[in-house]
Amino acid sequence: MLAQRNSENELICGLISISDRASRGEYVDEGIPALEAWLHDAIITPVQFHTRLIADDRYTIEETNILINMKIAYCIPALYYPSGMERVLTLKANYFAEVFGYEIHIILTDGKGKKPYYELHPSITLHQLDIDYDELNGMSFYKKLPKYIAKQGRFKKKLNECLHQIRPDITISLLRRDINFINRMTDGSTKLGEIHFNKSNYRDFSNSRLPAFLRAIVSNYWREQLYRQLRQLKRFIVLSHEDAQEWTELDNVEVIHNPLPFFPDQISDNSHKQVIAVGRYVPQKGFDRLIPAWQLVARKHPDWILRIYGDGMREQLQQQIDSLGITASCILEPTVSNIVDKYCESSIFALSSRFEGFGMVIIEAMACGVPPVSFTCPCGPRDIISDGKDGLLVEDGNIEQLAEKISYLIENEDIRKKMGQQARMDVQRFRIENIAEQWKQLFESLIIPVNENK
Repeated sequence: MLAQRNSENELICGLISISDRASRGEYVDEGIPALEAWLHDAIITPVQFHTRLIADDRYTIEETNILINMKIAYCIPALYYPSGMERVLTLKANYFAEVFGYEIHIILTDGKGKKPYYELHPSITLHQLDIDYDELNGMSFYKKLPKYIAKQGRFKKKLNECLHQIRPDITISLLRRDINFINRMTDGSTKLGEIHFNKSNYRDFSNSRLPAFLRAIVSNYWREQLYRQLRQLKRFIVLSHEDAQEWTELDNVEVIHNPLPFFPDQISDNSHKQVIAVGRYVPQKGFDRLIPAWQLVARKHPDWILRIYGDGMREQLQQQIDSLGITASCILEPTVSNIVDKYCESSIFALSSRFEGFGMVIIEAMACGVPPVSFTCPCGPRDIISDGKDGLLVEDGNIEQLAEKISYLIENEDIRKKMGQQARMDVQRFRIENIAEQWKQLFESLIIPVNENK
């Protein structure tokens, strides 16, 4: 320990010398490789060492700014699939790398050889552990269980090795399989958790083939194990204040919303007789609830059209549309790359989901100046929409009320346009620069504590 202390003191003196030379405009690059090499062999990370310097009253923050930028490591299964979690992670990671200069590493378990669906900043490093959990898809429970246990053991070992190689300052779990052992990694980084689901729908055991009493036992055991892991995290970040209130078992919860993926120059003038909905054709999105609501709207406003953009259970939804006699005014559209154009061609956005992690499509529509009408499903709409100001909230599952509020905006053009303008203004709080700054403040509060003596 004494030898380490002496070594640190020597390095501090060296840093002061380098800082002094830099202030005089002298070339100091030759000192950086030696500094990086020393830090790599030390038991602390560069930012942790930076923290020690800042906490020492003898040195100013300026004298320590020569140190390397913060390293962040994310753990996620894969990036090749076009889903919300992958999209948001890519958006944030790119901004952190490009604007803040962070060194970003993303650790994957699946999708070897597959290109990320969303383009990454060239400075971001991917680490493919090739655990291949996808191999288990379709296997029976009895065949899957021993293979899963073996893969978890291999994942734990390879993740620890990878983190020791990277030596990040902060490691962030997106609460997939790594949450089972992330706190037992020995690399010394600060561990955070980030969830992209709401608590109630994070893990659903209702579709399990186990008997009901066994499902209850498994579910309770799984939740207690999850809470135990989450309590050990330095912080646990959720997407909405509504969801944060549900995690009563924890005292380390913080809320940071998802960022807007775009804030376009073009906006809707809210004059087109079109309502838009966007999402995968799956039960979660509740389009089977929006379609009967639209039947009620179409009776009063047959000149308006509802377009639902997405893919999935198309046949089932089309059968429902046809059976209700609204084929001409309710149209299932495929997923498109120019969704901004489609928002801007519309005058009302409808969200009929049974649950959401946040509700990205709501803020997308608002960014295009389109007022939303949304069920108060858990979780997200209540955090996003100011009812009657920049959108309308509807009692969750109340199909008649959903139809009434869509019709209200159809029938009141001035209110619709004013609400769309307000939506465009209010949604700016979700712009990437604002959300990224919240993350930056969180990272720095955990890694670089404030020195009150300065």
